[in-house]
Amino acid sequence: MSDLQPTSPSMRRQPKQKRSQQRVERILDAAAEVFDEVGFEAATTHAIATRADTAIGSLYQFFPDKMTIFHALELRHRERVYAAWAKFNKPEIIQQPFEGFVSAMAAVYKELLQDQTCRIVFMQYFTSPAIFQNIDESFTQEAIDFMAKLLQQRNRALIPEQCQLLAEVCVHACNTLALVALRSPESHRQKLFEQIQVLLFAYLRPHIGDEIGNEVSPPQVMKVMKSIKCPHCDSSAVSKNGHRHGKQRYICKECGKQFPESYSR
Repeated sequence: MSDLQPTSPSMRRQPKQKRSQQRVERILDAAAEVFDEVGFEAATTHAIATRADTAIGSLYQFFPDKMTIFHALELRHRERVYAAWAKFNKPEIIQQPFEGFVSAMAAVYKELLQDQTCRIVFMQYFTSPAIFQNIDESFTQEAIDFMAKLLQQRNRALIPEQCQLLAEVCVHACNTLALVALRSPESHRQKLFEQIQVLLFAYLRPHIGDEIGNEVSPPQVMKVMKSIKCPHCDSSAVSKNGHRHGKQRYICKECGKQFPESYSR
């Protein structure tokens, strides 16, 4: 699928020949660069045409104004997000060990936001959502639904409502941290992106960690939760959390503390 599909209905004419398609691609690349450097409000079609090394008349053949150009960037962003999801939505990635799964998910997310078009559209949405034509809250819901399906595939014991809640927290938390990161200096930006991965590790491990596995049936999970209680808060909402020194460890979903099997009741 090319970057121009689906095409923007507000374009003056759709590029059909390869040469015209390449020219439109250059204009969109240039627009992303100009928006990134000076912001959407300060950007002009003349600056975009100059950056694209094309005549302003050639730009106006396809785009009547910079708003139309931005709407085309929205479509490009959507397409690249869908491509990233398709790359990640594979059994060999979803069913890999927990750390690899989360690391891959965080890497795909970070790589997506390093793309200039996606970064500009992502940041602009939280600044001026009213100018958007092709992206709204339903796109965020698509992301939540996609992640909920991944979590369900990782742990069949999770009910759909749990998957949706976990996915909702993850998507909104990651988007918030990513927005702060993209507005920060490069050195601090990298640290924040690393913390996104740390957050996902800690939050998702009790629900889809390797200790749970798809082979664990709901009755078995309930048996573990009923027979083991947290020595810190006496809660029975606990799950397995790996082994250390040959002993099974658990994590409490209420207080978040970990403890070894020998301390359990």
